[in-house]
Amino acid sequence: MESKKIVIANLKMNMTFSEVKKYVEKIRDIHTKRVVFCPSALYIPYFLGYDYSVGIQQIANEDYGAYTGQISSLQAKSLGAVLSIIGHSECRLHLNETDDLINGKVKNALKNKLNVILCIGETMEQRDMLRTDRVLRKQISKGLSGLTTSDLQHVYIAYEPIWAIGTGQVPTNRDIKKTIQFIQKQVSKEFRYEDICVLYGGSVNHKNIKSLSTIEECAGFLVGGASLNPKEISKIIEVAVKE
Repeated sequence: MESKKIVIANLKMNMTFSEVKKYVEKIRDIHTKRVVFCPSALYIPYFLGYDYSVGIQQIANEDYGAYTGQISSLQAKSLGAVLSIIGHSECRLHLNETDDLINGKVKNALKNKLNVILCIGETMEQRDMLRTDRVLRKQISKGLSGLTTSDLQHVYIAYEPIWAIGTGQVPTNRDIKKTIQFIQKQVSKEFRYEDICVLYGGSVNHKNIKSLSTIEECAGFLVGGASLNPKEISKIIEVAVKE
């Protein structure tokens, strides 16, 4: 059975421009709408110049204004971005983003016709205390608050257990499947939407992608560190995205 997954490559705050140019040269054969590169905002035009599908890693929750250093979803969409990552654990932790702020960003992105990757996930402490479902339920409820069925057609939820990001630790396929099913049931129960797409993220690499791709409930992957290596991300895409 073909995989039919999508891959979101989150390059985070990495690479100088000279490094980006070398990177793009090495991935020039990757052209499919099911792969979206999310470089630093400075490099979005460069990736677009090579006809890649591009997303933005972070947005503000306003269209315009005196918000020095911020980028709006309106600006990102006008440039050619197709989606925005919102609510990543690093932003929740280091930038003190609240669920209410994240919800505002989600609504603003959708208003401006930008697709959304809403990130949710639990810490190891929360997992050990058997609070994963409670944490995810809250992040889903608040993050998607006020959205319509039409809105949810343009939202992906990325389940990224915080304890797995960049650590090399990955939940078992059984645990990932169980959590994705919980997320889907929660969205169905609260928002009456049956078709929410759920991605997995957290230490995805070329060694585990074949196994992870067998999880039917998983719509694709949000790849962090491994996406910085052209050979690594190419191998991930080769397995996960079969046309």
